[in-house]
Amino acid sequence: MRLPPFELHRPSALEEAHAILEEFGDDAAVYCGGTELFLVMKLGLASYPQLVDLKRIPELHVLAEQNGWLSIGAAVTHRELESSTLVHRLLPALAEMEHRVANIRVRSAGTLGGNLAFSDPHSDPATFLLAAGAELVCRHGDARRTISMTEFVRGPYETALEPGELLTEIRIPTPGTSVAIAHMKFALHERPALTVSCLVRAEEGRVAEARIAVGSVSAVPARAPEAEAALLGIELEADDSALAQVGQAAADASTPIADANGSVEYKRNLVRVFVDRCCREALGRASSKAH
Repeated sequence: MRLPPFELHRPSALEEAHAILEEFGDDAAVYCGGTELFLVMKLGLASYPQLVDLKRIPELHVLAEQNGWLSIGAAVTHRELESSTLVHRLLPALAEMEHRVANIRVRSAGTLGGNLAFSDPHSDPATFLLAAGAELVCRHGDARRTISMTEFVRGPYETALEPGELLTEIRIPTPGTSVAIAHMKFALHERPALTVSCLVRAEEGRVAEARIAVGSVSAVPARAPEAEAALLGIELEADDSALAQVGQAAADASTPIADANGSVEYKRNLVRVFVDRCCREALGRASSKAH
């Protein structure tokens, strides 16, 4: 497989990148790692005569703690997040999740921003960031706006980005000592067939806040409010029956799509089992913090 011919642009500033996009419009596509874009171009599923490499823009490589947020530039790679001492200190569950993304080659080249902007429905990071309460910073020239992770993914390969707008930063609230996050996935092949993330905040040995996100079984990752409600108030040392109800609530509310990974009922059962397991892991981590 060969890439179709294209002209490559390598801006060193966002202003320069925006000017290129204004000039070429729909004929241009941006990339950082290119792991997804180059594949679809090689397969003949897309063709862009102008490609814009964003890796030389310094502000897209920021990885820092800022005012209670973990700030991640869109060009930071999965491998950098996986191995960062800052991430391991502030949000170790993020490093754990990144460690299981695809393979070492993809993690070394692929970026978190590129993964989100491509919006593959079988994505580990999107599900995790949804449960973690992430916000995405987007720029178009001098205009800047912040989009919640809930609003960013609109469908398979479709996001809330407007023409010429760039995703520049991912911001994740740094969890306090009472907050624990767990992420699990089930994969038959390299891309996950199911992803589940659970965040719990504990008070006096019980769940005071819960966020559960399920992805890779349907068109977009989504929160499971019915399961979150079932998890609220549960003791950190909850018994099996209580967590089984949480998993069942998530399964009942899910909207799986049948594909090569399995039927609707098969995927619904996966949701039930893995939400149960993921919540159990999050509760265990919260309990360990409390002690």
